[in-house]
Amino acid sequence: MNPLTHSDDSGAARMVDVGEKPETDRAATASAVVRMAPATLKLILDRQLAKGDVVEVARLAGIMGAKKTADLIPLCHPLSLTTVSLDFRPEGEDCLRIEATARVFGRTGVEMEALTAVSIAALTVYD
Repeated sequence: MNPLTHSDDSGAARMVDVGEKPETDRAATASAVVRMAPATLKLILDRQLAKGDVVEVARLAGIMGAKKTADLIPLCHPLSLTTVSLDFRPEGEDCLRIEATARVFGRTGVEMEALTAVSIAALTVYD
């Protein structure tokens, strides 16, 4: 018997069958830190960048990313997320901490959705 969950005994890729698992309330949180010049962080926090409100654009991008996780990560189950939230806070004079939480009532976890949300949000801040 193959101990790996995402491949069968012959090594072929497969999606894990979660059909027999009970539905439960599941949540996952992931965080990232984007380091930048202190002046850039100040512009972001003061909403003074020419591109617009970086935090709100990144929040929207993170939520959208979480909803598209199954399209981006092979073998992830598509989930009907109940909520995705992102929080942004400065950390020191040159870092912005981003925290994403995803929730679902379902048969599989939402770790990949939280990780995708925070990654997409961080990439959006960087852009």
